[in-house]
Formats: sequence, structure tokens, C-alpha cells
Amino acid sequence: MTPQRALVAGGAGFIGSHLCDTLLDEGYRVYCIDNFGSGRSGNIDHLLDNPRFELQEVDIRQPLALPPVDEIYHLASRASPQDFTDFPVRIALTNTEGTRNLLDHAVACEAKMLFASTSEVYGDPKVHPQEESYTGNVNIRGPRGCYDESKRFGETLTVAYEQEYDLDVRTARIFNTYGPRMRPDDGRVIPNFVTQALTGRDLTVYGDGSQTRAFCFVDDLIRGLRRLMDAEDLQGEVVNIGSEQEVSINELAETVLSLCDTDSGLTHKPLPEDDPAKRRPDLTKARDILGFEPEVDLKNGLERTIEYVKTTHKASASPMLGE
Repeated sequence: MTPQRALVAGGAGFIGSHLCDTLLDEGYRVYCIDNFGSGRSGNIDHLLDNPRFELQEVDIRQPLALPPVDEIYHLASRASPQDFTDFPVRIALTNTEGTRNLLDHAVACEAKMLFASTSEVYGDPKVHPQEESYTGNVNIRGPRGCYDESKRFGETLTVAYEQEYDLDVRTARIFNTYGPRMRPDDGRVIPNFVTQALTGRDLTVYGDGSQTRAFCFVDDLIRGLRRLMDAEDLQGEVVNIGSEQEVSINELAETVLSLCDTDSGLTHKPLPEDDPAKRRPDLTKARDILGFEPEVDLKNGLERTIEYVKTTHKASASPMLGE
């Protein structure tokens, strides 16, 4: 029997590489494409000898020559706050022109497509928790605009292609996700806190630390993405995927300090512009149509993430944690 064929754009990234693992475990033939802007070869080195895995180093913003597939997962985009400052044009075009290129390929080979959108489309929300019908509060000219607004337009493109070409495309609005394979220099709060704690530096808290997030372990997220792709009759749907275990940044910092057994303290810096005060998904839709429920609690997920960082740093010849 011929295996199902899946294309994972951004497959060498944090989330994309875990998705490649899962698809291969399920018997798929996996085509991983990445330009290694933020993806890392170390995330997929263990897959290179698998005869059902193929890597192509391509940039989805350019014209594409891709193999025919049954499913396309669009996870290609830088998502680090630091990258919003350093690579705004690349990010904006990845989520617009790159999305168009992948949608065209999906039309050409009659593939289902999953577009990885983001909780950033809600901006600094005035509704809490955020449900899919909420249209957001985004500063299109702010430092996050290159990412937030290009993801919003990417969603608009998926709707247009569904309407004009009857394309089966589903959208996942991904909330804060963490776990093994995050870049230590990612700039997001969990890799920042873990690397700082493990190297004895004070944890950098922006603002007073009262802002909240709900962090989803990567294994749970991948289950949600697979369920969204596999579910029947969801053409054109958008679904939040994440965790509802909401904590303040101060609470997260104290948990990391405790788990890392470190003498690090806290240092405060000004809150970045447009940093959301609260963020937590309403998962009603994910529960009702996908049967999705996060399983890994924050403490357990952090323990697994910290152990991965320790082990990877110890095995690496280069200083992963930036001493």
C-alpha cells in the first residue's frame, strides 16, 4: 500500500520537526522543506536515514517545484519576538507570498492543507479568553505587525482559496507552545528563563510580570494539529489549539527557578510595545469537534524541556547556552 504523502514547510523548526517525527511514526512519506532561517539541521538529523523522509532546502517565498502530496502543513515562519525586529520583511513575505505559493501547490495536487496561524492574530486582546470568532486588537504598524498582520492576511488567503478553488484548507491558531528543540536564543520567555537559570543568570522579566500566558507542551500541540488535519468535514474551519493552564510570568519564573535548582534571581526590564497583558485560548471548539484536551501539565512539560536543554548542552561541542 502506498503511504500517504505529507509536505511539512518549516519542517526543521521546533514544531515542524516534531510533526515530521509523528507523521513518520504513522507511516507517512514526509517531504520536509526549510530554508534554515530559524530551523536547525540538528532537529532532523535523526531522520535523514529514513527512506520515507526527504529534505529539500528551499525558500517558500520563491517559485516552488515540489512533489505531489496528499497533505501540506504550513509551519514556515520565524516566530521569535527578536526576529520581528531583525527580519520583518522576510516574516511578512513568508506568511503572504509563501502562503500563496503553498496554496497554489495544494490546488495543483488537490491536497488538503493546514495553515499554522497564531494567537498573535488576536493582538492585545480585549476579550478573555480568546475564541475563534474574536477578530482581535492588532497594531498593524507596531513592532509585531510584520508577524501578526501577515498571519491575519495568510488566513484571509486560505479563505479566498477555499471559496474560489474549493480547496480543503484548515487553520490552526497556535497559542504559546514550548518543549524540546526550541532555540535557546529564541527570545521567547520559556527558552529565555531556562537558559538563564541553567547558566546562573538572573531571569529577565519584562514589566511587572503580572501578564499571563497559557503554555502548551509541544506533544499536545502536535496531537491537535493531526486531529485538525484528519477530521472529516472541516474544510475552511479555524480552531484554537493550546493550553488553558494560565499563569503569570512571575509564576512561571518561580517555577523555572525551583525546577532548575539555581541561585538565579529576577531582573526587570520595561515591557515591550504591544506585549499582550493576557492570553489564553477558548478551547471549546477544539474539544467539541476534535476531542482535543491538553494532557501535559506545565510542571511536567518544563521538567522535560529543562532535561532536554541540559542533555543537549552537555553533548554539544559548542556552548549552546551562551556562556
